[in-house]
Amino acid sequence: MKRLQAFKFQIEPNGEQIRAMRQYAGNARKIWNLALNRQQERHTAGEKFTNSFGMNNWLPAWKQEFSYLCDSPSQTLQQVTKDLAAAYKNFFEKRADFPQFKKKGRSSDSFRFPQGFEIDEANRRIRLPKLGWIRYRKSRGILGLAKNITVSCVAGKWYASIQTEREVGQPIHPSTSIVGLDAGITLFATLSDGTMFEPVNALRTRAAKMAKYQRRMSRKVKFSSNWKKAKARITKLHQRVAHTRNDFLHKTSNIISKNHAVVVIEDLKVTNMSKSASGTLEAPGRRVNAKSGLNKSILDQGWGEFRRQLEYKQAWLGGVVFAVNPRNTSRTCPACGHICAENRKTQSQFECVECGYAENADLNAAINILRAGHARLACEVNGAVMPSATGTHRSDSGMAQCHA
Repeated sequence: MKRLQAFKFQIEPNGEQIRAMRQYAGNARKIWNLALNRQQERHTAGEKFTNSFGMNNWLPAWKQEFSYLCDSPSQTLQQVTKDLAAAYKNFFEKRADFPQFKKKGRSSDSFRFPQGFEIDEANRRIRLPKLGWIRYRKSRGILGLAKNITVSCVAGKWYASIQTEREVGQPIHPSTSIVGLDAGITLFATLSDGTMFEPVNALRTRAAKMAKYQRRMSRKVKFSSNWKKAKARITKLHQRVAHTRNDFLHKTSNIISKNHAVVVIEDLKVTNMSKSASGTLEAPGRRVNAKSGLNKSILDQGWGEFRRQLEYKQAWLGGVVFAVNPRNTSRTCPACGHICAENRKTQSQFECVECGYAENADLNAAINILRAGHARLACEVNGAVMPSATGTHRSDSGMAQCHA
């Protein structure tokens, strides 16, 4: 079984290399916008979509029109058309929204080398075409054969993400247990065995500082040097929030995936759950401020990323993640099966109005989720093939892909 995995490191380029990488990232953004505009013009004219190979034929003319594009390695520009073709494919298959134009300062700066690079782990350095050797902070070893390197800039720091491929044996999960998981806001995750994980609330804990920085930036002249400095502080704080949340999600998903072979979760539609309640002028929404706070709390938990991490880690360990319908999981009594909204009178306590059964509301929901998982497993026993974890990709040769 082949495993694709990414190893991300912070790199330490010199001033000349930073200027060149900024230009490469800007040229990649330019090609994306040019290609997306050309695709839209072709669609308006009734012409068919052009794949990445066809878009590569547009590059020579653009290089003649915009001479600065010639400063970038050609392979980095060709990778942009490949990414745009993939974005269109995801849109056509209803996995993502329509591709958007990229604007400087509002999209991450990145470019990718599919070949021509060299990695010297012993001396902790990477050689990139036209850039030379760049040192990186080696936090762990690189496993497998490097297939490509993506260079990106986030909050003023540069990173190199090295995607590798290697052969691994068919994993057998060390555990044999199955557990239900209820995701929430007051408690980030509650397992059916009684284990509870407190939320980290990365954004909420820094909300006051974020608001202070934003007020400072609003008083600056837009695009002035002081405005850019204030914006850099906000960007750095956002990055710290993201790092805190991601660290928490990785640690929590590691604990759960290593201790349970089968994890049953709710199939939550986070996008729908976090939609605005403002409504329209004709039909204004109700309790908009309360819904806005709830939306912010939901997104602060990172449920989508948590599910993605849990799924690929289970696939790597030989476990499985099942997503079940979340309907009535918090209203059903596991003792008598009575379903009623009055069973859950408060956020934290469940008490059945029929039989008097009482339990923590999140734990009760986790138990019901586990029962739904058992029911699904029972339905798939007779001749059904157990599906791989959602979110991983397995080819006929058994390839599992993910980014760590």
